[in-house]
Amino acid sequence: MLDWKKGKVNPFLSNIRARLKTRPMPLNIFQDKDGLPRIILTEPTGTSAEVLLYGGRVVSWKNERKEELLFMSSKANSKQSKAIRGGISVCFPQFGNLGSLEQHGSARNRLWSLDRDPSPLPPSDNQSSVDLVLKSAGVDLKTRPSSFEFRLRISLSAGKLTLIPRVRNTDKKTLSFTLSTSNYLSVSDISEVRVEGLETLDYFDNLMNKSRFTEQADAITFDGQMDRVYLRTPTKIAIIDHEKKRTFVLQKNAMPDAVVWNPGYKKAKALPDLGDEDYKFMICVDSAAVETPIMLKPYEEWKGYQELSTVSSSYCSGQLDPCKVLYGFH
Repeated sequence: MLDWKKGKVNPFLSNIRARLKTRPMPLNIFQDKDGLPRIILTEPTGTSAEVLLYGGRVVSWKNERKEELLFMSSKANSKQSKAIRGGISVCFPQFGNLGSLEQHGSARNRLWSLDRDPSPLPPSDNQSSVDLVLKSAGVDLKTRPSSFEFRLRISLSAGKLTLIPRVRNTDKKTLSFTLSTSNYLSVSDISEVRVEGLETLDYFDNLMNKSRFTEQADAITFDGQMDRVYLRTPTKIAIIDHEKKRTFVLQKNAMPDAVVWNPGYKKAKALPDLGDEDYKFMICVDSAAVETPIMLKPYEEWKGYQELSTVSSSYCSGQLDPCKVLYGFH
């Protein structure tokens, strides 16, 4: 699809660059070693992010010390038509196998475009952002006969990475979908990680035929494979990495559920695009709308929100009370 000759300016990239010239902050875009257009977001404090148009996927997010905060598989497959294992992507219009579509829907396997006419979302100071759009194509309409437009704003600011997904029903029929923003976070060792904020909540256990349970532990810890969908979760969740003394804070809106996934040793060995030891250095905590599908009447629009930030301390160091992360520092 992205075939261009050596020595000639790629019209696809040239068109993208022309659109970006009108933006208030300059964006860098280049063709990476896999032949995929990659957008570089930068911010004055030194943080950065990298976004692929293929899959609308964030493949890198680095802090001011140039430390990578997202996990990418050592065997990640970047060939088109295959989902890339790692980073942040959108599962849409179906999460998992909860429907008749392909696993996690088609959005993460499609080539997105730059949004020529983004909505005037509230700007932030010293913020770099890119707006992407995915419109339903013939392949979508064969399996789900409702047309849509999925718009995604990815914004970078000091210490924060924000995603604002928006889905508009462009059809005369009702549109129903489930979705998640799949966040592969980089951790020191999964055995040193705990997730705070999901205590006492009900969850579906995908390793137990989606049976429903209630979380009994004070915090989620990991000693093997985990694949759960927590229901009616709070707007803030803390992912605490004891060894790195770093806490990821996930803040979300309009996505009431949260997916927690780590493949563990056996599942990692069975996945062709994941290294045998990769499971130790990653955790997925996703913002999601899974239990109750979102229903849009003709020409209605849904908007979600996800913000990832980090705190340079951890609960075990005695410097951070997780309750303050979850419910505010006041």
